[in-house]
Amino acid sequence: MCKFVWLKEVLIIKLRKYKIWLRNLFIFMKYTLGKEEKLKGVKQIELLFKHGKRIKLFPIQLIYLPVEQTADFPIIVGFSVPKRNIKLAVNRNKIKRSMREAYRKNKHLYSKHVASNYVFMFIYMGKEKENFEKLQLVIQNIAKQFSQQIS
Repeated sequence: MCKFVWLKEVLIIKLRKYKIWLRNLFIFMKYTLGKEEKLKGVKQIELLFKHGKRIKLFPIQLIYLPVEQTADFPIIVGFSVPKRNIKLAVNRNKIKRSMREAYRKNKHLYSKHVASNYVFMFIYMGKEKENFEKLQLVIQNIAKQFSQQIS
């Protein structure tokens, strides 16, 4: 009898841990930036640069365009660092990783205000490497400007 009660309590504790783990996993998955959310199509990129609206806040520029396509995610996003501004590929890749991470952490600021689907392109305009905190602050401020422009 005592052994059964102890096993039952251990099982309940393990189930609670499993539920907490699932809950944490769900929260973690909300802040991911998966393959389906990344901008890859050449036609979409050409359309974006041709007809998109721009928000500039140094050192990042956001180009966005509402699209009619049906996608699993409301925002499809791309990141770019021009070769003429940052010469070394290592530094360009580091900046792109930092911008992706800053967007990933703050994408809820963009997606909570959109009613239709959008295509985004973040372009780094600076000549020097900026630290992550500065990039994150700029991406948050761009999100505020974006929500003001679409509402």
